This record gives sequence, structure tokens and C-alpha cells, in this order.
Amino acid sequence: MSSSHFVLPYIDPIAISIGPLDIRWYGLMYLIGFVFAFFMANRFCDRSNGVWTREQASDLLFYGFLGVILGGRCGYVFFYQTAEFLANPMYIFRIWEGGMSFHGGVIGVVIAIIYYAKKNQRSILAVGDFIVPLLPVGLGAGRIGNFINSELWGRVTDSPFGIIFHNGGPLPRHPSQLYEFALEGVLLFVILWLFIRKPRPNGATAGLFLLSYGVFRIIIEFARQPDAQLGFLSFGMTMGQILSVPMVVIGAALIAFAYRAKKQ
Repeated sequence: MSSSHFVLPYIDPIAISIGPLDIRWYGLMYLIGFVFAFFMANRFCDRSNGVWTREQASDLLFYGFLGVILGGRCGYVFFYQTAEFLANPMYIFRIWEGGMSFHGGVIGVVIAIIYYAKKNQRSILAVGDFIVPLLPVGLGAGRIGNFINSELWGRVTDSPFGIIFHNGGPLPRHPSQLYEFALEGVLLFVILWLFIRKPRPNGATAGLFLLSYGVFRIIIEFARQPDAQLGFLSFGMTMGQILSVPMVVIGAALIAFAYRAKKQ
């Protein structure tokens, strides 16, 4: 064990206890992300000259939140715990054991966007553009929750950035949760908010989100420890990288489609 590397102490995963109610750090991070999204959505509505109302935004966020939770859980089970699910289908309901997938959450949010758009006769792309700038803060907060819980840490490294996790063995590892916080949370937030300062064609903002997140996730996965039950897959890629490739392709295609449609 190297004395030059920071040792992350054990932190109780329960942030607050109120009687029999335990509020965990990860759940608290979800709450922070949702509160920020709700606050900023209301600001969008107030500046939209009647295109959006606060009630409409509230409905959209409700469906989106359901999409994140249900999609995130289903995605984790189907993408990362397929064998466990096939052996015991009831495993999908054992949410107290943890397990959420961002890519599953994206699928859930896309379904929620399509449902909301069809129900309210709105453009699917316009609804997507409205919601994606609200996501990076929640993503970043979630990665801080992962770091506090000492989970999803990175590969062993000699880098001075390495951290010794109490449940990750005696060797320093990349704090990949903090890398994800920096790229998927902070940098993605800055990129999207600079982009939407000017009017953009429908679909461009959603496309930029998918493209940027996919690229960032593929890069970070080179430092992140693959899931033990999966390891490395085709061409030495991790499951996170494989699932991110379609995001990059779809994001780039959406951007190209948006600007081509604008010209026409």
C-alpha cells in the first residue's frame, strides 16, 4: 500500500436517519438532481413566451423521473445481470440490493418523452431538447453518490490521482466516479448550456447530449473497472462502451438531421 495515495475512509451509505426512515446518499443525490431539474424547467417555462407552462413541465419531469427509475433498474438487470435474472426473474424487484444502469435510464426517458409528446401532440425532438439540458447535474450528483458509497471504482493505477478504496483492495485505483462527475456532470452541463444560448433546430440539443455523453463514457471506461460478472467483452470493450457506441451514432445522426431539416 502506497502512503502517497489518498485512502478513502468508510462512509456510512445512510446520510440521514429520521426515525425508521433511512435516507441514503445515493437517493439524496437523485433528489438533488430532480430538484435542480424542476427549478430550471420552471425557468425555461417562464422564458418560453407561453410555449411551455409550469404544469406541462411538471408532467414531463414526472414521466421522465419514472423513466429513469424503471428504465435504470431494468437496464441494469438485462444488461449487467442477465444470468441472475434468468435464474430468478424476481431479482428485478430486489431494488434494495442496488443496481441502476444509465443506458437503461436513457431508454426509459426516451420512452417517457415519446409518450408525453404523443399525448400532448408535441414534437418528440422538441420535447427531448427541452429535457436534456436538465440531466447533467443529476448525472454528476449520482457519480458523487457512487464515490461516497465506494462503488464503481476504476482500475488499478500508479497515477498520483489514484485512491485506495476500502473495498477495492490494497492498491490505488482510478477514482472513475470523479472522472465521470467531471465529464458527464460538469463539462456536459457547460457544453449544453453554451449550446442552447442560441436558437437551435429541433433535435440538435438532444443529439449533442447523446453524442457528448457517449464519447465521454467510452473514454472513462478505459479507467473504470469492468463489472466482475461481465469483464471485457467483444474487442476488449466493456459493456458501458458497447452501450455507448449507439448513443454516439444516434447523436451524430440527430444533429445532422436537425441541421439538414433546417436548411430545407
